[in-house]
Amino acid sequence: MRKCSLSRRGFLSLAAGPLLASEARFTDELWAAIEPVFQKTLRHPFLTGLSGGTLPRAKFDFYLAQDGLYLTAFAQALGVLASRSPRDDWRMTLNQHAIDSLKGERELHETLLKGKRADRMMPTNYAYTNHLLAAVERRSFAEGLAAMLPCYWIYWEVGKDLKKRGSRNADYQRWIDQYSGESYGDTVNLVLRMMNTEAERVTAGVRASAKELFVISSRYEYQFWDMAWREEKWSPE
Repeated sequence: MRKCSLSRRGFLSLAAGPLLASEARFTDELWAAIEPVFQKTLRHPFLTGLSGGTLPRAKFDFYLAQDGLYLTAFAQALGVLASRSPRDDWRMTLNQHAIDSLKGERELHETLLKGKRADRMMPTNYAYTNHLLAAVERRSFAEGLAAMLPCYWIYWEVGKDLKKRGSRNADYQRWIDQYSGESYGDTVNLVLRMMNTEAERVTAGVRASAKELFVISSRYEYQFWDMAWREEKWSPE
């Protein structure tokens, strides 16, 4: 899931190696900017319900169904971002991530949701995916990558935190295991290194804009879980 264990599982796992201290300067700055958001994220009842095994299944299924729609748009955004990459190896990697995210979406619906699909995106999902598409289409590669980065990174950090507690629910534990796993961490490290390398060659103004987009996406990640917790609907109908 991506916002569920099977969906993001499809992302290509390339051995990127651990980040070096000298490489982490810009991503350290990005994470510092969202630390309060992340701490609030960890306390959200959707995530505490996952680890406690108390999350109502209806909310989890709502999340999965919306996540399937999200991943289709996310793959589209990755394709656009790849086409703007300044390096061939990055272009190939991002295109593979786009392919794998769509494979993960299909696997998701064939397993936990038994082929069921959401009819339409709910407001938060719609807003988040349009934010990503606008960033990759209208901004520089560095800015677009920063907008996409929380989708990778926050799930890894959440997974590692929840792994410490585990879950009594087998499906929820699969979600936790996926995002705390070494292979997923390798994928995230690869994208972090990509971000740091690109940040070194752009202007201070572009870095500031990239940071702002990163923060916005991080807030949307929180709101996505909150959307599922509330089982958000369009209003008025």
